[in-house]
Amino acid sequence: MVKEVPPIEKTKKAIELPPTITVKRLGDLMKVSALEVIKQLMRNGIMATINQVLDFDTAAVVAADLGFEATMVASPPPVPGKEAPKLPRAAVSGEDLQTRPPVVTIMGHVDHGKTSLLDAIRQTNVTATEAGGITQHIGAYQVDVGGRKVTFLDTPGHEAFTAMRARGAQVTDIAVVVVAADDGVQPQTVEAIDHAKAAGVPIVVAINKIDKAGANPDVVKKQLSDLGVLIEEWGGDVVSVPVSAKKRIGISDLLDNILVVAEVAELKANPRQAAEGTVVEAELDKTRGPMATVLVQNGTLALGNIVAVGDTWGKIKAMFNDKGKRLKEVGPSTPAALLGLNSVPLAGDILTVVASEREARAILERRLAERQSRAVLSKKSVSLDDLFAQVSQGNIKELNIVLKTDVQGSIEPIKNSLERITTEQVRVRVIHTGTGSITESDVLLAMASKGIIIGFNSRAEPGAKRLAETEGVDIRTYDIIYNLLDNVQKALQGMLEPTYREVIEGRGKVIAIFPHAKGKIAGVLVAEGKLSRSAKVRVIRQGQVLADTTIASMRRFKDNVNEVGAGLEAGLVIEGYNDFQTEDIIEAYRKERSN
Repeated sequence: MVKEVPPIEKTKKAIELPPTITVKRLGDLMKVSALEVIKQLMRNGIMATINQVLDFDTAAVVAADLGFEATMVASPPPVPGKEAPKLPRAAVSGEDLQTRPPVVTIMGHVDHGKTSLLDAIRQTNVTATEAGGITQHIGAYQVDVGGRKVTFLDTPGHEAFTAMRARGAQVTDIAVVVVAADDGVQPQTVEAIDHAKAAGVPIVVAINKIDKAGANPDVVKKQLSDLGVLIEEWGGDVVSVPVSAKKRIGISDLLDNILVVAEVAELKANPRQAAEGTVVEAELDKTRGPMATVLVQNGTLALGNIVAVGDTWGKIKAMFNDKGKRLKEVGPSTPAALLGLNSVPLAGDILTVVASEREARAILERRLAERQSRAVLSKKSVSLDDLFAQVSQGNIKELNIVLKTDVQGSIEPIKNSLERITTEQVRVRVIHTGTGSITESDVLLAMASKGIIIGFNSRAEPGAKRLAETEGVDIRTYDIIYNLLDNVQKALQGMLEPTYREVIEGRGKVIAIFPHAKGKIAGVLVAEGKLSRSAKVRVIRQGQVLADTTIASMRRFKDNVNEVGAGLEAGLVIEGYNDFQTEDIIEAYRKERSN
């Protein structure tokens, strides 16, 4: 007999919150002190003051921690004449433009030497007076190459690169793709190249580990040409440099070639205007408070400047470079760690210098209100459902597709067939292909490229599905090629029939198995959501779907029930399936019509 387990969560009190709210007002609504609200924010990594403005998502998390379930109510319309000021954008005049250092991101397959190459570049560039000095990790650093500077972003690969693009921040000028000479092109190499191409960033290939036995740079060059990356000596325009990060071979050549590519790009900035930049990474330092590494892209940032950064603001109290040296000013393409912000911003947030604290607060309130309004009212940026309407209105002229399949052999025929669907009004472009399940990296690329994801015999991972739902990325999965191509064709012609999206109702885990006259009963503990008789269910084992069917019967103790919530156990008989194992996942879902 399956025993009853008490529900995990207690009933929470309902509370209505506006899109933006101050810490003090939030405490008043919940009838708790503002100090208690500030403590909860600190536990979530946010340093806040009593008058700080919070967005709905942050306020809802604090409310949940204090036993409330928050829902959003619309903010009152703005009072005429009281609109918040727009962000200042200083004009860039020709005589003020100066050449700026290139900003470089190093990407590639795991174990191909990205970190070793970054270390080799840093150490090769250290002068005798700096040797043995204390360095600190701030997510970016600058090196000097014959009197010219190059900035390197020390980020964890193409996922971070694309996540920043997805948030509207384009910080990289050149992508160095590292490929091991003894291992060749691998899946993450392909991803890195496709992400760089989608961003329109020039690529420099560093063929690493040329000192190892079995190294064959020519094989790497052939593999790259098959991906459409044709290096210069093969008649293309992509620079390729053989290096050994371990033995410090070819590092100077790589830096020289990066500068050549930068010269062709003619990178310019105006150091005389108010600074604008992008957050590369941020953290809550235990002793110094919120700290953010910012890459200044235009203008000059100085101590004492008041800045608006994403959803926070502050007055710059101190700035440091990667060697821990204090800075008074930071110019274009230069990274610096900043102290003085009121809370921790997000990677990809835009920094802008403003005239006063009042202006900074007004800008933050406007940003938060606009973001919440977009969240409530937004439609998916691109979906097959409204593709024809967007094409007809001239909103899009290119349909970017991320294609994932179960096997390599399916990629080329599907990709070629999709790209042949191109019409006079819109071009279909497959920007990335791969095998296996649809991942968060795929969703980030689709977000950044305003594209859709198509899976052929490929399922979305739970994290990818959640991210896609949150960000409005359209994921379509098919098991018949004809249906896949037909749907895209009909979408372009405005003939696509209404589609249905999948909504996960709940998940449970098989914790016991009992014999039964008609097969086996699965003793299931519901981990999240609910399981109901009316829902369809999947039996999943180690990520593989073993059955997609319905619930034949559901019992708690001796009673037949129609629904079981989180934290409770039930005995299930699954229609047409009884080969259960403990730890199997039972996933309940329904399909509802997409808007």
